[in-house]
Amino acid sequence: MNFTVVNKDIQVGAIDVTGVSSSSVFLIGDTNTISLSSVFDTPPESLIIGPLVPLAPQ
Repeated sequence: MNFTVVNKDIQVGAIDVTGVSSSSVFLIGDTNTISLSSVFDTPPESLIIGPLVPLAPQ
């Protein structure tokens, strides 16, 4: 997939992150390349997926 974004002026006042998934990207600003890959060598029956835990308020 090719995806092109043209950003103009960007201003970030505040960010409130309430939770993070097991696979996530949080980006503010520009980047040339983001490369994502995944390798899964565990049998499905041994995988335990728990509930998401929200970040503690600061």
